[in-house]
Amino acid sequence: MASTTPLPPTVGFDLDMTLIDSRPGIRACYLALAERTGTYIDAELAVSRLGPPLGDELVNWFPAERVDEVAGLYREMYPEYAIAPTPALPGAREAIAAVREAGGRAIVVTAKHGPNAELHLAHLGIEPDTVIGGLWAEQKASALRAQEASVYVGDHVGDVRGARTAGALSVAVASGPCDAAELRAAGADVVLTALTEFPRWFSDYRTGCPSDSRPVCRPAP
Repeated sequence: MASTTPLPPTVGFDLDMTLIDSRPGIRACYLALAERTGTYIDAELAVSRLGPPLGDELVNWFPAERVDEVAGLYREMYPEYAIAPTPALPGAREAIAAVREAGGRAIVVTAKHGPNAELHLAHLGIEPDTVIGGLWAEQKASALRAQEASVYVGDHVGDVRGARTAGALSVAVASGPCDAAELRAAGADVVLTALTEFPRWFSDYRTGCPSDSRPVCRPAP
């Protein structure tokens, strides 16, 4: 008889405000950028709306024709100012471990510049199977499809759109700028309060048991 146990999945994770709390580091980098360029940047406001690409934020503070130049400077400064102050969010390591323990692959697909995303993960000792940077919202779908990801975990409505465009299950975490109601309205299949809830949800997902019936569920044969 063929096994009914699902194949180990590939699970994609967003980075900023999903696996890491990048606000302290990004705030520090924006303040340093403001000092370097002599241009006022409201760093508190900027870190309250993380998710979209860097250029989408910089255009609020710099003329459009300077955005590419300033973005390049920001990325050069980023390793010095942003890596050390940035912690992992609670549950980040456990979420990656839950996928690995099920025999699956954990990948990171993020709008962040790829080399800087890798620096964050290395600094925190988080080791996904693959890191793909520079992709936002629906753009993430190409990487998710290429990696055959069946689940994508993120904190922003843009992450929900990316998952749905890829045909992946959208698991949203209300740890970033979008609250649970916004994430549900965007079409998230699952909304978690925090990433600490992911291992139990993932176990239920793997065994086909809804979370609210976990006590009576049994592993698939």
